[in-house]
Amino acid sequence: VALEPLAAEHEQGLWEASRDPALWRWLPVVQPATRGELRAWLDDALARAEAGLDIPFATVLRSTGAVVGSTRFLALRPEHRSLEIGWTWLAPTAWGTGANAEAKLLQLEDAFVRLGCRRVEFKTDALNERARAALEALPARFEGIHRQHMLVRGGESRDSAWYSVLDDEWPAVREHLLARVRQHV
Repeated sequence: VALEPLAAEHEQGLWEASRDPALWRWLPVVQPATRGELRAWLDDALARAEAGLDIPFATVLRSTGAVVGSTRFLALRPEHRSLEIGWTWLAPTAWGTGANAEAKLLQLEDAFVRLGCRRVEFKTDALNERARAALEALPARFEGIHRQHMLVRGGESRDSAWYSVLDDEWPAVREHLLARVRQHV
């Protein structure tokens, strides 16, 4: 995969990739049901980028150019050399293909090498077993559950599971991710 800076030109591909309700089950917002709702989600992501709050990406298959999902850098804290990787979703057609491992490799490389991060964190719904298994497979270190951390999807209470990778852990995580990506090439 390639991670392209999210842009309005990705709208059609995002719409096509986002139709399966399963990929929205654990995101903090309800699945966009119309093109207008998806456009609002995209406009919000781009506005947050413009404001310097997030750095959103479209996840694109290099082989075809098809958009298969999205991910972001958020909770940007340059004064602490730390950020979060989140808002990650992939079309179910990309599940189990190595796309997520490769996207995480690209993001972590960017965070630790180009941005000089000391810490990269991840959080997911504590009940999201698929995401938690993917984070543990990086491997990211589980740090605990923040109870009643967020209100999501119009008021549903969410406990969040927190994970991180630190700069001194990055070389081993990188090697592990490279081996996983090679399995899918």
